Amino acid sequence: MTPDSGPDASPFLADCRARLAFDLLANTWNAVVLWALRDGPRRPVELRERIGGISSKVLNETLRRLRDSGLVERRPHPGSPPRVEYELTDLGRTLLGPIEFMGAWGSERGDKVMAAREAACAAGREVGREPEREPERESGREGEREGWWVSGPGSGR
Repeated sequence: MTPDSGPDASPFLADCRARLAFDLLANTWNAVVLWALRDGPRRPVELRERIGGISSKVLNETLRRLRDSGLVERRPHPGSPPRVEYELTDLGRTLLGPIEFMGAWGSERGDKVMAAREAACAAGREVGREPEREPERESGREGEREGWWVSGPGSGR
């Protein structure tokens, strides 16, 4: 990753282009719908059949989000009944490589991720959630608090 500008710019700032790309792929359905469109234009009903497990509402929201990001083009066709097709834009096609890479990574390493999640569940942790923090308590010395959550930047430790 390269910073957007200047030697001290962070590639993870909220307005950073790298975060924008991560956000696009963070939504599961975005990558799935883009991948389903890789072979050419599709009608929504064809996309639902090809993808499976996606509701019409979620598909429509995803297509709208991808269209508004310039990754998918909506093409209405006149007739009775009217129909519409969606197709990847040139910009949308540029994401197929990263999506393919992430899919291959998941195929190769998914079992390890699932095993780690199962171990976390077996240990009584809810996957993806931080442990509950206990309220800060006094250590017995004047002005000093104890607990791992107190340490860190700005805590004086």
